Amino acid sequence: MKRKHFLKLMAVVPLTGVAMNLKEFGRITEGFGNTEKMPVLFLGHGSPMNAIEENEFVRGFRESVRTIPRPKAILCISAHWETKGTRVTAMPNPRTIHDFGGFPKALYEVNYPAPGSPELAEATKKIITKTEVILDDKWGLDHGAWSVIKHMYPDADIPVVQMSLDYQQTPAYHYELARELDRLRSKGILIIGSGNMVHNLRMVAWDKMNVDDYGYDWALEASDKMKQFIQNGNHTSLINYRSNGRPFELAVPTPEHYLPLLYTLALQRKDEKVSLFNDKAMAGSLTMTSVRIG
Repeated sequence: MKRKHFLKLMAVVPLTGVAMNLKEFGRITEGFGNTEKMPVLFLGHGSPMNAIEENEFVRGFRESVRTIPRPKAILCISAHWETKGTRVTAMPNPRTIHDFGGFPKALYEVNYPAPGSPELAEATKKIITKTEVILDDKWGLDHGAWSVIKHMYPDADIPVVQMSLDYQQTPAYHYELARELDRLRSKGILIIGSGNMVHNLRMVAWDKMNVDDYGYDWALEASDKMKQFIQNGNHTSLINYRSNGRPFELAVPTPEHYLPLLYTLALQRKDEKVSLFNDKAMAGSLTMTSVRIG
């Protein structure tokens, strides 16, 4: 084969693959139908105890969905599922995972029996071209998902699928991968990132757990800058958070609770409204700040 013809072929092959994926995506999502573009949420999930407590943050979770059309399914990116590569839960009945220790018995007795959606898992696999997505039948719903979704949809009658965080990848990679999920928003899928913008458990002020809106100076400074970047649409500074100085180093010592925020922001369309709720610090080194787009 002549070099010119070979190069032409190589230029066409990737586009052919994308076209095939979109065709498959259309076939798989026929049952979802087309909808108005769904909002996107980032939820500061905080302590697992929020699952069984009644407080202002729980009320904020409930309030956040009162003006959202009932979703056909939920895709949740939780801080608590890190994997090598990207996985999505594909089982019809995901288990409730109690991935924590040292809490009251009542918390371990919570079961959130929402169904899964093998169809949404397959559609997510087809729509993502940045990496090969693995369909997972072992994980389930960790507390980053069920501890907040149970307040939003207490009847557990909306299918929930989780997508994992590939711990090998950069923040920019996660942001770019998340943008490929946009088409799901027009299929009635509510996409939720669940983590905490400021999350440093090693520096928690345990004696200030019940002090309202208490944050260390560095935590408040990092939080204020994050919120400024979010409201100004400055996603570049949020992606490159490690370049924002010492307060960000303390606020995000490890990336897993921060990355779900990038999954939410990556789906922001031009001129889409951004609003904040549950916007408080907690125990010095945590923030519960949550974000709605659209």
